[in-house]
Amino acid sequence: QVQLVESGGGLVQAGGSLRLSCETSGIIFRIYYMGWYRQPPGKQRELVAAITRGGSTTYADSVKGRFTISRDNAKNTVHLQMNSLKPDDTAVYYCKADYYSRGVNYWGKGTLVTVSS
Repeated sequence: QVQLVESGGGLVQAGGSLRLSCETSGIIFRIYYMGWYRQPPGKQRELVAAITRGGSTTYADSVKGRFTISRDNAKNTVHLQMNSLKPDDTAVYYCKADYYSRGVNYWGKGTLVTVSS
């Protein structure tokens, strides 16, 4: 059974930091492309950051220089370090695992991040 479980969300003041984690099980983690997405209230889900199997990263323009995605293949976990948080970062943050060559993907249930002004 595949599981992606996010943790680390919460309430933080603007300018603060949070570190999200996504622990996976049931997949061969090292072969998956991992991403963090977010869905602000009343808006569509959007890509925040992604990391390839080889460790290459990509970020949404809105978070460049503030967020860092990383992966720990030994612990089957992907992290999102979020610094200099803004109220606009308020959203439910989701972890996604993609195995593009097979057209397979899995989502976590999300963790809520609320940034107060």
